Amino acid sequence: GIPEMQQWNDIIYNFTENTEEVAYTFRLTDHNLYTRLTINSVGHLEGFTWDPTRQEWNFFWSMPTDICDGYKICGPYGYCDTSTSPVCNCIRGFQPLYPQEWASGDATGRCQRNTRLNCYGDEFFRLVNVKLPDTTAAIVDKRIGLTECEKKCKNNCNCTAYANTDVQNGGTGCVIWTGEL
Repeated sequence: GIPEMQQWNDIIYNFTENTEEVAYTFRLTDHNLYTRLTINSVGHLEGFTWDPTRQEWNFFWSMPTDICDGYKICGPYGYCDTSTSPVCNCIRGFQPLYPQEWASGDATGRCQRNTRLNCYGDEFFRLVNVKLPDTTAAIVDKRIGLTECEKKCKNNCNCTAYANTDVQNGGTGCVIWTGEL
């Protein structure tokens, strides 16, 4: 979710996931360079590097970078796109519950399903270039691929979406969402 990290040459990243922990760490390759990450008073993550000549911390990065980086900015079944006006849109098969408010930029009204859910008649469609929904209540199975994941989801009437857990090298693993997206 932070594309600009690919440009930072002096940092080595490590993602650890096992039965004991899930952690993301980084370390600097230049031992003369000092950096720190802080969360400011409005909840933004900020990066600073130490300038030994001036004896001060210099700001170099912050997150979120735009309105769409905000958490749940468009509510359930909505997505944010800075190239549209308003930035909040409902995913296919949904429409704003309060269209006038939605059109004026107030996305608090949420998206509603166009037709009732039919467990055995509805189909899934692919969304690309989006950040995945919150996984707090998701089901994860790293042993199966996307085809088996789809079958598992289609056999669960509470399943609202599925995806690979890792999209690199053709994709592996399975994550299934139930309830609101």
